[in-house]
Amino acid sequence: MTDKPTNEDFLRLADPMRRELLAHCYRMMGSVHEAEDLVQETYLRAWRGYENFEGRSSLRTWLYRIATTTCLTALDSRSRRPLPTGLGAPSLDASAPLVQDGEVPWLEPVPDTLAGVTGDDPASIVTSRESIRLALIAALQHLPPRQRAVLILRDVLKWKAAEVAEAVGTSTAAVNSILQRARAQLSEVSPSLDDPVEPLTQEQQALLDQYVAAFENYDIDGLVDLFTKDAVWEMPPFVGWYQGPENIARLVATRCPAEQAGDLKLVPIGANGQPAFAVYHRRGDVYEQFAIMVLTFSGERVGHVGMFFEETLFETFGMPAKWEGSETK
Repeated sequence: MTDKPTNEDFLRLADPMRRELLAHCYRMMGSVHEAEDLVQETYLRAWRGYENFEGRSSLRTWLYRIATTTCLTALDSRSRRPLPTGLGAPSLDASAPLVQDGEVPWLEPVPDTLAGVTGDDPASIVTSRESIRLALIAALQHLPPRQRAVLILRDVLKWKAAEVAEAVGTSTAAVNSILQRARAQLSEVSPSLDDPVEPLTQEQQALLDQYVAAFENYDIDGLVDLFTKDAVWEMPPFVGWYQGPENIARLVATRCPAEQAGDLKLVPIGANGQPAFAVYHRRGDVYEQFAIMVLTFSGERVGHVGMFFEETLFETFGMPAKWEGSETK
């Protein structure tokens, strides 16, 4: 007589996969909060059905199938999550009043600690960085949900076409066709899944230090030299986005509430496998939460900055709402 798997077996075997499943759901949804909810739903569905799990595939593959189906079902009733750059042309006047749209379901950054971009496996960390970087997650949002799922399962997880077909409920021929269309559409918005994500060079780290110093010292002129000539700055839920070092510097000078050195504090965090900061704004003697800032380097300059003003993100990143100077990372 063969012992049937038990729910206790499931919890022991499945729990170590939680972070990679969250990264998968995040790639699908573009929201760390929705990803966490869908991972919970995935585990609940799997726990309920585990006694009937026959082991024809690995437990990991089975969980990914459930997670993918759960995400696709959720996406039936949700709009894509864009960044401002996905909605229109850049703003021409960086000193104009900011326009906020709280109705758009904006893309969110994800903490490295939640998405598996930490640990002792260098190969796993590199793969995670490449597949959760902010520009790629934004690009995936341009794909219809099923194309998104097929592309992730084939090109990120390296599943065989037949495995993907079973996961999304279609034929192998259809998977190959969907994948071809998804790759073609993704190539139009870039970046590629094959783009390498390297650790910061010494030059990039030095520039990052200059970047932090410029913000904390309110050195607007010093910022200009740190950006590429076509650098982009965007900050959901504000719909405008800004291109070029001079425009970005003008935006910071006229729209940022900081007025002098010491008004801003940038605390290093990890987001999307990229340099990132929890930004605090000084009010009296206390620094209060302001935004989560994620940077993308292009060569030895900053090519993109995403400022995310969703208040709940500070809790998601494990950061306090107020920074009094005594906290340590």
